[in-house]
Amino acid sequence: MKLQQKVKALSQLGDYLKDYINGKQSLSSYDLFQENFEKTSHAIAYAERKNPWFTPKNIMYALGYWANQLNQENLHQWLANYQISENIDPKKVGVIMAGNIPMVGFHDLLCVFLSGHQFNGKLASDDQILIPHLMEVLAAIAPETKADILFSEQFLKNMDAYIGTGSNNSARYFEYYFRDKPHIIRSNRNGVAVLTGNETPQDFEKLGEDIFRYFGLGCRNVSKLYVPEGYNFNAFFEGIYPFFEMVNHNKYGNNYEYNRTVYLMGNEKLLDNNFLIIKEDKSLSSPIAVLFYEYYTDVDSLNSHFKENTNLLQCIVANDNKIAQAIPLGNSQQPSLNEYADGFDTMRFLLDIN
Repeated sequence: MKLQQKVKALSQLGDYLKDYINGKQSLSSYDLFQENFEKTSHAIAYAERKNPWFTPKNIMYALGYWANQLNQENLHQWLANYQISENIDPKKVGVIMAGNIPMVGFHDLLCVFLSGHQFNGKLASDDQILIPHLMEVLAAIAPETKADILFSEQFLKNMDAYIGTGSNNSARYFEYYFRDKPHIIRSNRNGVAVLTGNETPQDFEKLGEDIFRYFGLGCRNVSKLYVPEGYNFNAFFEGIYPFFEMVNHNKYGNNYEYNRTVYLMGNEKLLDNNFLIIKEDKSLSSPIAVLFYEYYTDVDSLNSHFKENTNLLQCIVANDNKIAQAIPLGNSQQPSLNEYADGFDTMRFLLDIN
């Protein structure tokens, strides 16, 4: 299957997702819509039953993200950075996928598929429904994709290369097991935010997206704030109030109550607005329903701190353009196609496999 055919097929998948989200069929995806609409609705409902963290609202957000990414302009702009041969010797690439947020492994699938290799995916137990369903829709568009995109319930053996994403413990295991093969191994990382004290209510609502989308389970979610000395959190709490319904979700609410109880029993100093706990802490990774914070005195020291901890950071959000490599508030869950997890250029890695 030629690269241009793959791009066209993926763009048609993007059109289908747009129509599904809008609840209507367009000429570009009429047949797909008729055939797959109910299947997609069933897949969303089933994914939530399998994993209660995957609420329909968050699944639709993830589908909306990919609907916007999968168009020919975005795909061509991304791929223009690489020389992808039509005569590549295809390799079997094993991808061990994470399952912390809906379809988190889809970008790896795209990279393998578009690079010309064969994708062999080991789905996470928490995210086994959505990606295979979308690949069924893609196969309805281009049946040839069935040979290039495979899934397995077994541990992937005898692959030519591997991409693995998991916890820090899993990453150590992957590093050992795949040591003799080309590989990318990803482990725990976190998003952080820098506040200046000049944020507006709208800024805080955007920051709420960075904190609460997917219940904070993604590696790009903000798990820690850096605030100026003497910072008053009142405006922050007022700005994130629209997200108060988070605590009504059973699993999130249970985590909130549990962490609050543990901290109170330990006489920890907390700020609490009844759905989010704020705690001063040096750590970057905070528990669910908890946000750590740390004071800073100057931007230069903060940039140095981030540089020293690059291997622990997935993204930095801030409205201060003096913060190196920061993205605007509200954009943590909207990476472009060329923003690679953990800073590893997945496409370059795949194209360099011998």
